[in-house]
Amino acid sequence: MTTRPPAHDAAHDDHHGHHHADHPPHGHAGGGHHHHGDPSRQGRAFLIAIVLNAAFVAVEFGYGVAADSTALMADAGHNLSDVLGLLLSWSAMLLARRRPSAQFTYGLRSTSILAAMANAMLLLVACGAIGWEAVQRFSQPPAVASATVMAVAGLGLLVNGFSAWLFMRGSQRDINVRAAYLHMAADAAVSLGVVVAGGVMLLTGWYWLDPALSLVIVVVIVVGTWSLLRESVGLALNAVPAGVDPAAVARHLRQWPGVSEIHDLHIWGMSTTECALTVHLVMPDGYPGDAAVDAITQALSERFGVHHSTLQIEQGTTRHACSLHLPAGGPAARPEHAH
Repeated sequence: MTTRPPAHDAAHDDHHGHHHADHPPHGHAGGGHHHHGDPSRQGRAFLIAIVLNAAFVAVEFGYGVAADSTALMADAGHNLSDVLGLLLSWSAMLLARRRPSAQFTYGLRSTSILAAMANAMLLLVACGAIGWEAVQRFSQPPAVASATVMAVAGLGLLVNGFSAWLFMRGSQRDINVRAAYLHMAADAAVSLGVVVAGGVMLLTGWYWLDPALSLVIVVVIVVGTWSLLRESVGLALNAVPAGVDPAAVARHLRQWPGVSEIHDLHIWGMSTTECALTVHLVMPDGYPGDAAVDAITQALSERFGVHHSTLQIEQGTTRHACSLHLPAGGPAARPEHAH
């Protein structure tokens, strides 16, 4: 595909092959950009949250039936979807740690993307079931044992609030963990609302508040889930991960000594915490040496959080073509190298 100096062949394969990086495969240098945290800590967080929420689902649903409260039964159904979602996220986290193989050369990192997307869809399906049941009960809202509702919801507030706290730190760097955090945080907010509504029903007898609150639960979940679904679908479609500016990456690469132009810049998410990059660097003086290439990959890691960089060096003596047709003038293509 390209013309390269002999020295380049020894150290660099084309952009589908050699991986230029001297940092570990599951992280990257630079103190401010570690994207994984402590895996054992996250594992404990998932285990504790799964056990607590599974127990609470059984308690909440039982009391919801006894109190004839759709809000409690709906929230129990939502909490069950949370338990399944936590199991998905935990399993994906474990699979993402598996070493690469001959067949899966990047390992199973992308399972975390699938888990985040499945979590979002699971939540939206639960929303549909909760909303349907609430609408049916609006015409004849049954009497609700408000004191029981308040007590159970108060317990849920403690369980969900503690579970959300377990995932708070990891949620800032990993959308798979953020999915778990959003589940728990939304549940804590909903439980607080149920406590307040139970008190109002106890004082006024306004039992229509129960199905109305169920619809509020649906709105809260949908609002919190939409951005998660959009981001996870984007990662599944090889979009540039959130927080990485491809134009800034392109500007940075063009500023390196010896680089006259770049093209075929591609950035995509390998998992919910890692991203990869391939790019063609036009360097008229030829391959600059391993140390220079290592410096570029190190800078991409530290400044942009790019974990796996593949650089292809070209001298610009031929018109290089690529099978992908990218818009001319964008960060991945320039007019003189339009596709």
